[in-house]
Amino acid sequence: MTLNILIAPSGFKESLDAEQVTDCIANGIQKVLKDVNIRKAPLVDGGEGFTKTLVNVTGGTLHYLEVTGPVGEKVQSHFGFLGGSSVKTVVLEMAAAAGLRLVPRDLRNPLLTTTYGVGELIKAALDAGAERILVGCGDSGTNDGGAGMAQALGVKLLDEKGKQIGWGGSELIKLKQIDLSTRDPRLDQVQIDVACNWHNLLCGDRGVAKVFGPQKGASPEIVAQMSLALEHYAAVIATDFGIDVREMSGSGASGGLGTGLHALVGAKLHPRYDIVMQYLELDSLVSQVDLVITAEGCIDFQTPRGKIPTEVAKRAKSYGLPVIALVGTVGEGAEINLQHGIDYFTSILTHPCGLSEAINQTATLLTDTAEQIARLLLVGEQIRRCNINAW
Repeated sequence: MTLNILIAPSGFKESLDAEQVTDCIANGIQKVLKDVNIRKAPLVDGGEGFTKTLVNVTGGTLHYLEVTGPVGEKVQSHFGFLGGSSVKTVVLEMAAAAGLRLVPRDLRNPLLTTTYGVGELIKAALDAGAERILVGCGDSGTNDGGAGMAQALGVKLLDEKGKQIGWGGSELIKLKQIDLSTRDPRLDQVQIDVACNWHNLLCGDRGVAKVFGPQKGASPEIVAQMSLALEHYAAVIATDFGIDVREMSGSGASGGLGTGLHALVGAKLHPRYDIVMQYLELDSLVSQVDLVITAEGCIDFQTPRGKIPTEVAKRAKSYGLPVIALVGTVGEGAEINLQHGIDYFTSILTHPCGLSEAINQTATLLTDTAEQIARLLLVGEQIRRCNINAW
């Protein structure tokens, strides 16, 4: 009997994109299982690979350019035009201008990194004639609340002396007034939709500085400083525009970029899968398979808060399908995912190793782990046959 398997993974941050992860898992399975039909659905959630994936599935075009990176140096970036759309739609991802991958490990201080390059990407989209801009939020290396992005688009963020504040989250504490009078006027004529993690908040107990700051290189002292700066930023926005962004859904996306896009640029925030699934065929594929395999760099207590493995599992469970997750690391509270549709998860790491070594070996580790999963499936099939014969 042919086994139908859907492979629907995320990319592994700073290592492999979703397409590469999909291919590695498929290669491992096919080393063992010959009578297998593999369907591939590499997934994106607004982070790395968002632009290229949506351009590919719609038959669009990619455009390359240089922008200001998160530490102030120029980096190669890109945006794309979606194909098949009656509205001239540009898709871009903040990770291509201010992602964690672009921050050297010895410079990872989210008090200092900037989203200025994201604003330059948006400006390039406007220059190219975009009528709609689709922004993916994820995999950020910043925590500036989208301030740099807004400054690149002409927004003035002024201190008490009426001077522009500098780049980086630490500068937000100096903010006194926000002046939109010099903002790029073309922003008023274009629709901007943002695909973001709806669970990410700017402030409060689940504020983005506390939840994601340590992943970006923040010490406990820096986390406290960032939290205070973002609280102040939210207070100024409330005073100047009457918008309460502190615990608004999606406000904390990408180090608070969601806040800047919404409050300072006029973008509309959306739960990211409401956007992504308009272009990907996951739901139709799920209905045609027997098993779903997903993957991500880490699984922990935060995974059910909008990460790809549990989103895949939720959809698979609507068809009663088993779900396996292959992950880089198993973090704190990972077992909670067993209550969210994932039936089995395992790390691809086979021996203790440093992060850089693991990143360099991800392709091999994924392929090998998928091969072992396939062998277990083969054993399960043999047991099933023995039981049938015995009966």
